[in-house]
Amino acid sequence: MITGFSKTSLYLILVIICAVWVMDGLVDDWGRLSGSGENLIIFFRESLWPPNWSVIEPQAYPVCTAYPIFDFTCSTAWIGMVETIKIAFVSTVLGTMVSLPIGILAARNLNSKSVSYFARFILAAARSLPSIIWAIFFVILVGFGPLSGVLAMTIYTVGYLGKLQYESIEGMSSIPLEASNSMGLSKLETAVGVVIPEQANHLISQAIFMFEYNVRHGTVIGIVGAGGIGYYINLYLRFLQYDKVIAYLIIIFAVVLIIDFLSIYARSFFSEESDVNRPSWWGIFLPADLATKLAGNRQQ
Repeated sequence: MITGFSKTSLYLILVIICAVWVMDGLVDDWGRLSGSGENLIIFFRESLWPPNWSVIEPQAYPVCTAYPIFDFTCSTAWIGMVETIKIAFVSTVLGTMVSLPIGILAARNLNSKSVSYFARFILAAARSLPSIIWAIFFVILVGFGPLSGVLAMTIYTVGYLGKLQYESIEGMSSIPLEASNSMGLSKLETAVGVVIPEQANHLISQAIFMFEYNVRHGTVIGIVGAGGIGYYINLYLRFLQYDKVIAYLIIIFAVVLIIDFLSIYARSFFSEESDVNRPSWWGIFLPADLATKLAGNRQQ
C-alpha cells in the first residue's frame, strides 16, 4: 500500500525525471557548458569590473542647475531611475482603476458564468503578452518615450492585477453577500458597499505588490525605447560599454531592493493575521512521525 509520503515522493521524482528528459531534448550539446565558467570570469574581469560610475555624474548638457551636493540628480542614472519609478506608479494607478471593475465582473460569486467568462477573457488577453511585447507594440503606435511604457505596463497591470482581484473576491465569506441579497441590493450596490470594503486590505496590498513588480519590469521595457533607465542600458549595450551597464544594474538592484523592503513593510499594514498556522515544508514532504517530532521541537 502506498502511503501519502511515498505518493508525494513518487510524484516529485516523476516530475524531476520529466524535467530532465525535456531539458535533454532542448540541449543539443552539453559540452558547451565546460568553458562557460572561464568565459564568465574573463568577461567579468575585462569588461564588467570595475563599474564605471560616471553614470551618476551630471550630464554635460543640459547644464545642471542643482546645488553641487545634489548634482547627481542631473545624471542619467538618476533621471532614468526616477522616470522608471514614475512609469511604474502611473501604470499601477491606472491599471488598478481599470482592473477593479473588470475583476469584480470576473468573480463567479457575484455574476453569471457568461459575464464572468467574458471578463476573464479580457484579463487573460491583457496578460497573455509580457509587458515588453506590449511596449514594442505601443512604441510602434505612439513612438519612443515614457508614454509607450505607461500604456504597455497599464495593459499588463490590468490583466495581472485583475486576476489577483477576482481570486481574492471569490475567496471572501459568503455571509456578507447573502446579507446584501436579502436586503435587495443591486449588484453595483453590493460591489461598492460590500465587496470593496470587505476586500479593501487585500486590494491595497495587491496594488502595492503590483507597483513593486512594475518597477522591476519597468527597467526592462526601456530597452525597447519605452522610457526609463532601460533606455540608457540599451544605449551603452550597443556601444559595448559594459562597465557602465553593470553600474546601472547595481543601481537598479539597490533601488529595487529598497522598494521591496518598503513594499513588504507597507503591505504588512494591510495583511490580515490568521489564527490558522500555515503548514511547514516538513509537514508536506517528510514522514508523519518525523514531521510531528520536528513540529514539537519547534514549539519548545
